[in-house]
Amino acid sequence: MSNTLTAFLRPNVEQVPNVKITASPRFKGEDGAPIQWEVRCIPADEYARIRGGCIRQVPVPGKKNQFSTQLDTYAFQAKVAAKCTVFPDLNNAELQDSWGVTKPEELLGAMLIGGEFDDYVTEVFRINGFKAEQDLVDEAKN
Repeated sequence: MSNTLTAFLRPNVEQVPNVKITASPRFKGEDGAPIQWEVRCIPADEYARIRGGCIRQVPVPGKKNQFSTQLDTYAFQAKVAAKCTVFPDLNNAELQDSWGVTKPEELLGAMLIGGEFDDYVTEVFRINGFKAEQDLVDEAKN
C-alpha cells in the first residue's frame, strides 16, 4: 500500500470496537450468569480533558506561595472508566438513585468493591491502548 494522506482520513481508519467484559461476578442476569459490561475507547483529547480536570494545585509545605500539581488518581481513574462504560448506563438516574449517588464515577465506585474497581480500571485502560504493567516488564525483558 502506498503512503498517502487518504489513509489518515477518518472513513479510512479502522475503528476500535466496543469490548464486553465481566466487571464483577456479583451482577447476575436472570440465567444466573454474570452480566457483561460494555466498554468503549475515548479519544486522546477527551482523556486529556478528564486528566486536566483531576489536577489540583497543592501548597508546598514550608514554601510560602509555592504550589505543586497533583493528580487525584482515584478521581481520574473513576472518571475515565465511567466515561468509557457504555453498559450499564452509569448516567441512568434510577440506577444512581438506587446506589445513593449523583455522578457516573461515584456510581462506579459504589457498585464495585475495591479489587473489582482496580481490575475494571486496568481493563478499561488496556482497551484504550495503555499497556498493563506486566506487558511493560515483558517488553523490557525482550
